[in-house]
Order: sequence, then structure tokens, then C-alpha cells
Amino acid sequence: MKILVAVKRVIDHNMRLRVKPDGTGIETTGMRHSMNPFCKNAVEAAVRLKEAGAADEIVAVSIGPDKARETLQTALALGADRALLVQTDEMLETLAIAKLLKAVVEEETPDLVLLGKQAVDDDCNHTGQMLAGLLDWPQASFASAIEPGPDGLVVTREVDYGRSEHFVPLPAVVTADLRLNVPRNVGLPAVMAARKKPLAVRPLSAFGVDTALRLRTERLDPPPERAPGQALETLDALVATVRDLAHGVRAE
Repeated sequence: MKILVAVKRVIDHNMRLRVKPDGTGIETTGMRHSMNPFCKNAVEAAVRLKEAGAADEIVAVSIGPDKARETLQTALALGADRALLVQTDEMLETLAIAKLLKAVVEEETPDLVLLGKQAVDDDCNHTGQMLAGLLDWPQASFASAIEPGPDGLVVTREVDYGRSEHFVPLPAVVTADLRLNVPRNVGLPAVMAARKKPLAVRPLSAFGVDTALRLRTERLDPPPERAPGQALETLDALVATVRDLAHGVRAE
């Protein structure tokens, strides 16, 4: 089985996001970037499938600026065999990303495409579902467990009422939840070995995909500052405060 894993370079999840003063977007200057956490779960799932003998090649792909090479190097250090960067400085919507991934899938012909269920920068949770629709492939989103089975995979999904188990025939698209696994730590030997693995770079224009923007962001505003908490001395004071808040009485 050949696995294609899509990974995204995002602002590190440990950093606090800031809205640009003019409200046109998120401030990225001077912010530390890393691999999207959900994408890291997807890479780890692919590596575990290979270690179990269910896969023989893992290809990591990213779409973004030249600095996304660092993200792909992380994927290679985690265990991917080779990588592809679709290089562009354009801001792309999720539909354009899905179309580009479809073009890559048609060239690479993988049996399984793994993605993070969403990216922590925009939380769209669109790309995997759009890709599956464009490919007309079966899909399993929010995967918390993946087990190889005859002619397919058995995927456990996180759903509103708990968990749901499904058989998914291949080829398929699966999106990873954080509960899927705990990604391994990457040591220096793996980082050094990753630098010797193939990493191809191709311009976005090489894929002939329409990436025209279809959405317009009017303005972004940061959430209101959270009101300071209160220190209460007794349980009775807590009950009274909760009662007052429930009736719309502002505590002084």
C-alpha cells in the first residue's frame, strides 16, 4: 500500500495568535511556525501502518511557501520516505488546496490519503472531505483508530455520540483526530537522515489548477478580553454569585 500524507505549515500552536491592526488577517511576522498538530498525527499513523507491514511507501506533500520545506523535513524525520512541496506564496482557499491535492493524487496514485482533520490556523475542517468528493473516493473523517483489514481499513471515528467503527475500502481518504495516536519524538539521527531523503519542489503553476479566490474576508477582530475572576470566601458566596449572574445582576 502506498500512502500520501498531506501536511501543513502553521503558526505554532503554543503561540498566541494576533490579529493584524487593520483587521485583514492573522499576524505572521515574527511568529514561530511548525507542522499542524493534526497533520503530525496523520504522519504518525502512516508510519505505524508501514511498521506493521501494511504499507511500503509514504509520500509527504505540502502546499505553501519555500519555508514549508521545514515542515516536510519534519515529516521525513518522522518516517516518510520522500516529500513533495507544491511551492506558492499565494493565500489559497481549501477548495484550491483540495484541487491541488487531487492533481498530486492522480500523479502519485496512492492507495490511501491521510490528512489532519483540520488546521489550527483556520479550523476549516474542509480539505479532506472536499478531496474525497473530488476524487469520488470513500472517506472516514475524525479517525481515532486505523487498523488494516482485508481489501481496506477498519477506521474508528469520533462522533457526537461517542465512537463509530467502519470498514473503508481502498483507495480512500482518512482524516486524523488527535486521539489517533501520540506522535513520536524525533531524535537527531532521524533529523540528519531526513536530509538525505528526496524532497522535490514544483511550482503551483505546474499543476494547471484554478486557484481563484471565491470567498472574501471582510474583517477579522480578536475576541473580547475575558473579565477577571472573583475570589469568593465561602460556598454561600459562590451560590449567591451564581444566582445573581443567572438573573443578570452584575457583581460589584
